[in-house]
Amino acid sequence: MTDQPTNSAATTAGSTAGSVAATGAAADGNGGIAESVRAELVSLRESIDNIDAAVVHMLAERFKATQRVGRLKAEHKLPAADPARERAQIARLRELAAGAHLDPVFAEKFLNFIIAEVIRHHEAIAQS
Repeated sequence: MTDQPTNSAATTAGSTAGSVAATGAAADGNGGIAESVRAELVSLRESIDNIDAAVVHMLAERFKATQRVGRLKAEHKLPAADPARERAQIARLRELAAGAHLDPVFAEKFLNFIIAEVIRHHEAIAQS
């Protein structure tokens, strides 16, 4: 993941930071980035890196659980996909995203990507 904004608050903050840099207000006298700005960028990026690490670990745990679901489905000859569950999960995630001030469309795209990968894993488990 990058430090690109994914919600309107981050976009606004990013635009403000870009405006400051464009006007030179954040530059030092030598045309470089002021040390205070550089330090803040480093700090923010360290936070982003920590969050990215947490996301990776959470996804790993999620996929461990979905692998168990896939084995259970395969053992009982259940279909890999569960469209009703998927629709409910997407609706639930969109609500959570809106409550967290995250773009629900982005959240839905993200979950659809995960669901597609889970289904692919379930199909592979069923074939093995």
